[in-house]
Amino acid sequence: MLRSLHIDPGKCTGCLQCEMACSFEHEAAFNPARSRIKVFTFHQEGRFVPYTCTQCDEAWCMQACPVDAIVINAETGAKEVRKDVCVGCKVCTIACPFGTINYRSDTGKVIKCDLCGGDPKCAEACPTSAITYINADETGFDRMRTWAEKSDNQPRVQ
Repeated sequence: MLRSLHIDPGKCTGCLQCEMACSFEHEAAFNPARSRIKVFTFHQEGRFVPYTCTQCDEAWCMQACPVDAIVINAETGAKEVRKDVCVGCKVCTIACPFGTINYRSDTGKVIKCDLCGGDPKCAEACPTSAITYINADETGFDRMRTWAEKSDNQPRVQ
């Protein structure tokens, strides 16, 4: 069973624990700039939205890579960057419509979410469960439930 990250922005408080956990897991440093997950802040609304690679089926990043440095992890389904193969051309960063692949000038390579090998530290660190790691087939369940609970969602009979 494949699993995926589920993000509920309504629960995010902007604490950045996810960014800290990610950067520590991958870089051994508490440095949000090196995190593979980012929390976008909507200042005027006072809202926060975590975002990271959605591991999309189309995987335009993987298709665009001229050296096949992005491969699918068979166990997790994550599209992972092979650092030993990546040449730092940044074509994948252009191909990704969501902007979730980032170039690191200090290494000359790109980084993206790899689901921490199936144990995502961002979800583990999130104190409000704004980020959870769930069955990939259930990612839309909460939205469907919310819609179903609304009293005005029934078709109007005339």
